[in-house]
Amino acid sequence: MSDSMRIIVMGQQAFGKDALVKILDHGKDEVVAVYCEPDKGDKVDPIKEFALEKGLPVEQPANFKDQPTLDTLAGYNADLMVMAFVNVFVPEAARDTPKQGSICFHPSLLPLHRGPSAVNWPIIMGSIKSGFSWFYPSDGLDEGDSLMQWECEIGPDDTVIDLYFKKIYPAAVESVLQVCDLFRAGNPPHIVPDERQATYERRCTKKHAQIDWNKPVGQVHDLIRGTNPAPGAWTTLNGNEVGVFDCARVPGDGVSGKVVDIADDGVTVQLIGGRICIKRVRPAGEGKISASDWATSAGLSVGDVLGS
Repeated sequence: MSDSMRIIVMGQQAFGKDALVKILDHGKDEVVAVYCEPDKGDKVDPIKEFALEKGLPVEQPANFKDQPTLDTLAGYNADLMVMAFVNVFVPEAARDTPKQGSICFHPSLLPLHRGPSAVNWPIIMGSIKSGFSWFYPSDGLDEGDSLMQWECEIGPDDTVIDLYFKKIYPAAVESVLQVCDLFRAGNPPHIVPDERQATYERRCTKKHAQIDWNKPVGQVHDLIRGTNPAPGAWTTLNGNEVGVFDCARVPGDGVSGKVVDIADDGVTVQLIGGRICIKRVRPAGEGKISASDWATSAGLSVGDVLGS
């Protein structure tokens, strides 16, 4: 068991930064460099900003194809590379440069939900649990054995905000220290994925988020939850697009797609097997407003059909 490791933290945005903060605050290991994506316009990534404040070397290669980039990486003489929220493809030559290789974060219970929208799809598909994995990355997308996994419930009304920011995110940041401990102790675990259980979903985009009011109420409710806040579920009224965000399931029967009630607490729409009370929307080109305010401004009436 070693006393301390030399660590490269590779990541971006808030999660990358918070993982870096956690390792630095813990003080057991030395962060020898921070890798993040090249700058996009004038925006400075939070992890880069923080790393520079702390006087840490920051590297921003667009890829890892050329030898000088690999030489720079090797020059840090790292024991481990912690990949916290990474969009750039990192080839084997780069991943294997640190003595103990690399470990990567993914916000699902691998091999379920490989791919870029791993928080959205379990909710959209009506799953009742998810979590995160730290896995040994390979050239395949989110393939490789897992080091550790953490599981949580998806509540019946949980949105992406609830699942990711309130459940997965804080536990995942905390788990960074456990990841380092497992490597520092030597012989870190390898949980081999059951490929028969593997799923891969493409990026969840606007086209996936269009509401079909002729679907069963559960499917529509899951779609709205699983795309809130992004990419955002949406429908149309008289050809005008409107984003649909917060909602609730309520009982009731009638003709699918029809508005059956307009009240202060929302706009209620009939579906197969129940109703959805829409609480918050975003009309095209505007900010989010209450559904009742939208109903007034859009001239919505009971009996109108959404998706028109």
